[in-house]
Amino acid sequence: MRLRVSIRTLALIIVAASKVDAQQTWNDPRTRALVEHATERRASQLADTALVDYKATAHGYVTFLAQFGEGFPEPPKIVKADELGLEVYWRAPDLSKQRIMGRRDTLLLPTDINYHRDHLGIVQNNFRNIIRIGEGDEVQDVPHPLSPAGLQVYDFAIHDSLQIRLGTRVLDVYEVRVRPKDDRQPRAVGAVYIDRETGEVVRMAFSFTRAALIDKDLEDVSVVLENALIEGRFWLPRRQEIEIRRTGSWLDYPARGIIRGRWEICCYQVNTGISPSFFAGPEIVMAPVAERAMKPFPFIGHVLDSLPPDVRAVTDEDVKKVQEEARALVRAQALARSRSFAFSARHISDIARFNRVEGLALGSGFLQRIGAGFAVAASGRYGFSDKEPKGRGALEYRTGAGSSLILAAERQYRDVSDEQETSLVRNTIASQEFGSDYTDTYDVRAVSLAGSLARFGWRPSFEFAYERHEPLSVHARPANGRFESTVPALSLHESRLTLGLDRPTTLTFGGFELGAHLALSAIRKGSRANSLRAEFLRPSLMLDLQKPFGSSRLLLHTLAAGIISSDTLPAQHLAYLGGPTTGPGYEFHEFVGRGGVSQRIEYRFPAPFIPIPLGRFGRAPGTITLAPFATAVWIDRSAPFKAARQGWYPSVGLGALTVFDVLRLDVARGLRKGRWTFSADIGRDFWSVL
Repeated sequence: MRLRVSIRTLALIIVAASKVDAQQTWNDPRTRALVEHATERRASQLADTALVDYKATAHGYVTFLAQFGEGFPEPPKIVKADELGLEVYWRAPDLSKQRIMGRRDTLLLPTDINYHRDHLGIVQNNFRNIIRIGEGDEVQDVPHPLSPAGLQVYDFAIHDSLQIRLGTRVLDVYEVRVRPKDDRQPRAVGAVYIDRETGEVVRMAFSFTRAALIDKDLEDVSVVLENALIEGRFWLPRRQEIEIRRTGSWLDYPARGIIRGRWEICCYQVNTGISPSFFAGPEIVMAPVAERAMKPFPFIGHVLDSLPPDVRAVTDEDVKKVQEEARALVRAQALARSRSFAFSARHISDIARFNRVEGLALGSGFLQRIGAGFAVAASGRYGFSDKEPKGRGALEYRTGAGSSLILAAERQYRDVSDEQETSLVRNTIASQEFGSDYTDTYDVRAVSLAGSLARFGWRPSFEFAYERHEPLSVHARPANGRFESTVPALSLHESRLTLGLDRPTTLTFGGFELGAHLALSAIRKGSRANSLRAEFLRPSLMLDLQKPFGSSRLLLHTLAAGIISSDTLPAQHLAYLGGPTTGPGYEFHEFVGRGGVSQRIEYRFPAPFIPIPLGRFGRAPGTITLAPFATAVWIDRSAPFKAARQGWYPSVGLGALTVFDVLRLDVARGLRKGRWTFSADIGRDFWSVL
């Protein structure tokens, strides 16, 4: 017998919804009666003599992703993707067997990750009475909300009454929120969806308290389980999702690992007479090679081609809702990581760097969490050539959803660039060895208040700052060659209000992926030399637009910046373009003016190459990504301290990305007063943490 009726994703099948109470009431008699009935039904189905056994198939993906950058604003990158096909067996009262009939993977970045066995299979019976994940290494000994023990240790409240249509039948379903009575204990937090008529569990969506997470590197674990109505009587698994997020415990560093599992279960055959002996041994096993060869799982296309389109989303919408509801139901401390102190670094180059002003500069920082979302952060760096300390101290408030408010005081060497031309690691090596420093910095001492809101598709932000600026001089000497002079920044003090809008890379019209940053700064400055005061606006825009075409990809990148003012402008606020990113084929910051635009178009496609073995981290694929590109720079009203440039300056080039696209080599030619340039660097996706 096959699946005859199923539940589509809940968001698509709700045909009517009404709030039961504006203020949900915990543990009222009606709610208690409902969850007690659901608990009885869940137990009775295991003992239901009408359901002796069943067989089904499951198709799923287990994906390991990495996410980088302060605040993790961009979608995670796929590191490794496994596609699996299972045969699923169950027999009363609670025997389970899952046989992996097909498995294939794609490695996109070097990793030696090994999954726990239960990550490679589905959850049967909406978990047992005690919930375990990661074979007990991630979540262990958590009472199931709908178990005899769970009825004693959780609070319940009916939140919504939903009508769900299944074919010609309409089911009335209650969304029942679940929270622990003691959120310091290992508990689940979330919601169960219960059929009002039968008391059967239609859906479960929950996260866990901090005490439930055994691995202290875990940020959170979220689970979504949906069931289907089989043979008009039995509620059995249909769709499942699990997301496990992990970061390091000793260093507060903007890098995160994510495991995502997604499963679709179908094609049930009920009461086929499966022998109890079939269930001997581990629950999840790989079928013998000969059997897999005789009955291969029907995979379609390549692994990456068949991945769900939103797998690179920052967080799946269903999982995001679970996390938000968990934060609403219990104290933030019950979900937050237990560590209060950690050494911190926003970039590897915060620890060590080299440039023409500081020479070798070493630094470090720490983060002290003080509770209720508040933290104290401090960092410092010392340059051995300029013999000057730099540092930052801040009082931060962050919500679980990612919104923030930060009061900070700092002294930093700020780069005039609207966009980095090279990674800071590459810049350190090139500066020290060859005198090639692709940063233009000036001295900034500032007090600021900044904030952002994270609950929108576009992330609004603001910063109000009072600053003092000073020019800098060259102090360091490279091993070879010599450094150019620094930018002639003007000594001044200024007040600045900056409003910003950021959109993380997300799928948009026509299958394009769009990422954007817009900012508008209102600046009032005063020169310390002659008490000159002026006001001006400085808008800037950065757009990334990408679209895949099979294994190829089209990329468009736009950068624009300018100043709206009739006054003489300080050099540090002009638009700076030119270099490997904004103007390949031209000198570093060759284009400086009141306004500028850099437009790049690039097409990436794979080509055969030599596979590179990386030991236990896998093998780099036998392909190389070629990336022909064209760039055009427009500059207006060139700065007096630079050679006169006006209008459009095009260039063309060819890039090659190899070793999992981590290493990039570029050669380019400027077509108007340009030259041949060559660049070797780390792939741009990793710059935010280098």
